[in-house]
Amino acid sequence: MRKLYIPVLLLMLGCGTSQKSDQEIFSEQQREVLDPIQEIDLVEEMPELEKTLREQGLVELEGFIPGIKVELKYSTTDNFFGQDVYGDLTKAFLQPEVAEQLKKAQQMLQTQYPDYTLLVYDGVRPASVQQILWDNLDKPDSLKPLYVADPKIGSLHNFGVAVDLTIFDTKADSTLDMGTSYDFFGYQAYPDREEQMLAEAKITNLQIANREILRSVMTSNGFTGIGSEWWHFNAYSRKEAGEKFEIIK
Repeated sequence: MRKLYIPVLLLMLGCGTSQKSDQEIFSEQQREVLDPIQEIDLVEEMPELEKTLREQGLVELEGFIPGIKVELKYSTTDNFFGQDVYGDLTKAFLQPEVAEQLKKAQQMLQTQYPDYTLLVYDGVRPASVQQILWDNLDKPDSLKPLYVADPKIGSLHNFGVAVDLTIFDTKADSTLDMGTSYDFFGYQAYPDREEQMLAEAKITNLQIANREILRSVMTSNGFTGIGSEWWHFNAYSRKEAGEKFEIIK
């Protein structure tokens, strides 16, 4: 009886050392390729322009102001020039003091209207970008200052103390109706012409009321608007900006 167990045992050992399946061989080959596992760097490289702005001490708004939205229009072709002049840059920056003022404006807006948030279209605009806009504007040099500041002088955007923005309704998932789009050059966009445009039925009372919400939270926190663009606000005058800051390169 003892001898009968030997062939059975040998048979069992033989089954244990049978040839590997194709799947097992493939799996081993995969392990050879992947072992040791190489660490993959998934961190995206920061755009050069963003590095430059950070090195000059500017504050990135979305990381600093809870809930604020950013849609850099000059990083798209949806602007007056129809050109993307910011390239890989998609974040908005301002001087630290100005970012703090904007943070307070955002807090005031959300206290009064919890479904609303500020949506920034443009913040600091480096002098190099200002030069591109100036050079590519299809207007005589004598008329260009009506549309864009001369890079030799600089605009308040170039100092990082001006911001272009609107209000976004998170419940409706859309911006408030301000009567015109951003970068609209016409009287309908002029705060100084609102009464006239209302009388001519070019804008409505609701659109003016929406602008008033934006103006109220901005001016209550140290910003001033301008007469020709409902979306533009300055934290300092040209003289003050020149005394406090350098033009951003």
